[in-house]
Amino acid sequence: MYRDHTKVVQIGDRVIGGGNPVLIQSMTNTKTEEVQATIEQIQRLTEAGCDIIRCTVPNREAAAALKEIKKQISIPLVADIHFDYRLAIAAMENG
Repeated sequence: MYRDHTKVVQIGDRVIGGGNPVLIQSMTNTKTEEVQATIEQIQRLTEAGCDIIRCTVPNREAAAALKEIKKQISIPLVADIHFDYRLAIAAMENG
């Protein structure tokens, strides 16, 4: 199978691009601010082979929840932000 040459990018402790193996990514469908439900879903996805997880951050409560979520998971977490740069900043401040 032909693969285009791509730039290597590090996401947490994982590396994508540049001929590295393809990583499996998924996205939670819980409300991110529901911390325990989100953590449980991420743990199930990790057990199923997920390498990178995305969580939606539609509000400040979800951004604040990332801090506790990140403490309890073992794979890189990506904040899925739409429209409001302030939520991206809040997500970064929380891990």
